[in-house]
Amino acid sequence: MARRVIGPTGSRRRRWRFLCTSLAAIAALVFALTASATGPIGTASGFEDDDGNLAATACSTAMDWNCFSPVTWTGTAPYQNATKVVNGWNFTGLTDAQATTSDTGFAGGIKQDVNCPTLKNGKAPNKDDLKRLYIAFKTVNGHTYLNLAWVRIPQNTVNSSTHVGFEFNQSQTACPAGSAPLVQRTAGDLLFVYDFEGSSSGNATLTVRKWVTSGACEISQDTAPCWGPAQDLTASGFAEAKVNATATALDAVSIGSGSPAIASPGQTLGISEFGEAGADLTAAGIFSPGVCAAFGQVEGVSRSSGNSGQAAMEDLVGPGHINLTNCGEVKIIKHTNPRGVNQDFGFTSNLAGSQISCTTDTTPASFTLNDNGNTTADSTANTEDCTNVPIGNYTVTEGADPSGFAFDSLSCTATGSGTGGQDGTVAKQANIAIVAGGDTVTCTYVNNQQLGAIKISKTNSKTGNALAGATFSIKSGGTPISGSPFTTDVNGEICVDNLPFGDYSVQETGAPSGYAIDDSTAHTVTVDNNAKCSDSPYVGETASFSDTPTSDIQVRFRDGGSGTTSATISCDNTTGTTSTTGTTGWDDTTTVTGIHAPTTVTCTINIDP
Repeated sequence: MARRVIGPTGSRRRRWRFLCTSLAAIAALVFALTASATGPIGTASGFEDDDGNLAATACSTAMDWNCFSPVTWTGTAPYQNATKVVNGWNFTGLTDAQATTSDTGFAGGIKQDVNCPTLKNGKAPNKDDLKRLYIAFKTVNGHTYLNLAWVRIPQNTVNSSTHVGFEFNQSQTACPAGSAPLVQRTAGDLLFVYDFEGSSSGNATLTVRKWVTSGACEISQDTAPCWGPAQDLTASGFAEAKVNATATALDAVSIGSGSPAIASPGQTLGISEFGEAGADLTAAGIFSPGVCAAFGQVEGVSRSSGNSGQAAMEDLVGPGHINLTNCGEVKIIKHTNPRGVNQDFGFTSNLAGSQISCTTDTTPASFTLNDNGNTTADSTANTEDCTNVPIGNYTVTEGADPSGFAFDSLSCTATGSGTGGQDGTVAKQANIAIVAGGDTVTCTYVNNQQLGAIKISKTNSKTGNALAGATFSIKSGGTPISGSPFTTDVNGEICVDNLPFGDYSVQETGAPSGYAIDDSTAHTVTVDNNAKCSDSPYVGETASFSDTPTSDIQVRFRDGGSGTTSATISCDNTTGTTSTTGTTGWDDTTTVTGIHAPTTVTCTINIDP
C-alpha cells in the first residue's frame, strides 16, 4: 500500500492541510448555524420558515414541516390530501402525479388571469413538475401567519429556477366542465407567487395579488376581472423565503398512513427540490384586524418562468379544502330535558357587526332558540351558528326561565385556540374568546322542564278499603292526555307523571262492579311541584275519590190459585234503578238494583186495584 506523505510536523504542507481542515470545519459550523437560522417572520410566528429544510430545532419551541409527521393521506392516489393540527398550526398537504403524461395541467398558453382555465392531461417540464405542496397557518399575538412549501421532482440541474403560484379561493361555485374541480374566482381571492431564479444562495421572493373586478390589473393590457397589482412581500419585510440550494433536505411529512406514505425516516430531497416561505398576512395588510376573510379552497400552479402574469401555467396541484381565515365561529345550542319540548328561550349577546353571519337570524344581539322535535340531534331552530366572528371576547346570556322550566347547566367546548365557559357569577352567561382564525366555540344550554305527577286514590266509602277497577279521565286544556282514561290498580291507585306544570281536569268515568260513583264531577288539579311517581316519599299532587257499594231488592206478587186477583207494585226508589221485567210464575215483579246507602226504600203492593 502506498504511503501518503504530508510532510513533517510543522512543515508548510502539513500546516496547509490543517488550515484547510479547520476552515472546512468552520464553514460546516457556519452552514449549520445558518441552516437553522430563522428570520424575523419565523421568529415572531415560531415556525422555521426560511432555513431551506423541513427539520425543526425542537417542535415544542420552533415548528417546521416535519413536526406534522406522521399524517394520514386520503383520496385516490396520486391526487391526495392530508390535514393535521400541531401546536395550533393548521396543516394541509396536497400530492400530485409525477413525471407522467396523465398529470393534470393546463391547456397550452393559459395565463394566470384566465378565470376557470381549461385543464388537460400532460407532462410538465422537469423544473415545473410538482409532487407535493404544504400549507400551514396560525394566529399568533393577533397576527395571521401563512407558511407555504413546494416539493418538485428530481432536477436535471441544481440551478433550475422555479415559479409556483398558491391560489386561495373564497367561492364554492364550481367552474364549468373542462375546468372542474376549480371554482369561480371572486373579488378578494389571493394569489401568492413564489419565484426562485436558481441562485446558489437559495433566496426567493414571495409576492401576492388579489382578484379584482374593477380597477388596475397586474398585466396592464388586461382588463378586470383580473389579478390586481402585485405586492412584494419579501422586499417589504412581510415575508421570507428559501430554497435548499446547497444541501439536501429530509422530508418526513409523507410518513403516515395511506398512499403516498413512505417509511421512516422519510424522503431525501435533492438540491433545489424544496422551497418554503413564511408571511405575516396581518402586517402586510392582507388580513385586517376586525375584518373577516375566509378561504375554503387552495390549489398550486407551476408557471413557466418569471414573476409575471404573462407566464404560461403548467402543472396543477390540488385543489384541496382549507379553512384559512382570521375569524372564528360561535355556536349556541339549546337543549330541553326531556329533549324536544316546544318552548322558546330568549338570548342576548354582544355578537355584533354586519360581517357576522348567523343561521337563526341577522341580529345576534337578541335571538330565540327552540328545541322542538329534537331527540338526540340538533336543528337550525335550536342552534345559533355565527360565522365570520372577529378575534375578540364575547358574551352570550340566556334570559328568564319560561314558565314550567328551570335552568340546569351551561357547558362550552372549543377547537383551535378559542375558549368558552360559564361565568363565575352569572350562571346563564357564557364567556367566549375567539383567539385565532378558525377557532370554533360551541356552548350548550340545558333547561329542565318542570314535571310533576298526579296520584289518584280510590276507596270503598263504607269500609275505606282500596277499590280496583275504577276509571278516570285526565285532561289538559280539554284534551285527554296520553294514556287517558286510566284504571285504578289493586291498591286502588292511579299515578301519572312527566306532566308539565299546569292545570289538569280529573274525573271519574266508571265505578267498579257493585259500586256507584259518589262524585262524577270534574276536579281541577294544579301541577306545580317537581315530582315523579317513583319518589319516596311521594311529593306530587294527589286526588282522592270514593265509591259506595250497592244492593238489590225484588218484590213479587202471585195469584193464590183463584185466577181472579191482581196487583200493582211500586217502590219509592231514589238511588237504584227500577225494572218491571217479569219473573216466571209471578203475576207482577218490581226489581230495584244499585241501591246504595244511606237510603230507605218503601214498596207498596196494591191488590185488586
